[in-house]
Amino acid sequence: MDNIVLCGFMGCGKSTVGRNVARKSGRKFIDMDLYIEKKTNMKISEIFEKYGESGFRDMEHYACIELSQMSGLVIASGGGAFTFKRNIDVFKGKDTIVLLDVPLETIKMRLKNDKHRPLLQRPDKNKVIKELYQKRLPLYNSAADIVISGKNTPLKTAYAVINAVNSIKK
Repeated sequence: MDNIVLCGFMGCGKSTVGRNVARKSGRKFIDMDLYIEKKTNMKISEIFEKYGESGFRDMEHYACIELSQMSGLVIASGGGAFTFKRNIDVFKGKDTIVLLDVPLETIKMRLKNDKHRPLLQRPDKNKVIKELYQKRLPLYNSAADIVISGKNTPLKTAYAVINAVNSIKK
């Protein structure tokens, strides 16, 4: 059984929707950031602090390789993972990449009180979100096999993901 890999901007619901997809489809759920934290025994913020963003991105790439060699998973990728071609290439053609597409204003609202994402711990958070969103969205779209609106409830969105994946498998 191939993996379902969820991509999209931070706050789009990859983890929440992913858990629902896994539960409803009999797959195992893996949050890529938590996977990296467990492997390194460090929080993402600590990894950024100690190794910088490039060190984290290397760890993220190795996580992509490891997870792509497994099967029957629902993987919630990190928000930046699919902005790198090397990570897309690991999954493309083998697994189904699903973009959870959520409008910028909804993302801003969901992330307004975020204290955990290293890239957002700045006074100009909304400006950073907008710039990253505009830069990343075309990359997510080009990586995705399927695009699903993430504006519904997590459960409805999960069913939309499952139905779309099943329809392309036929």
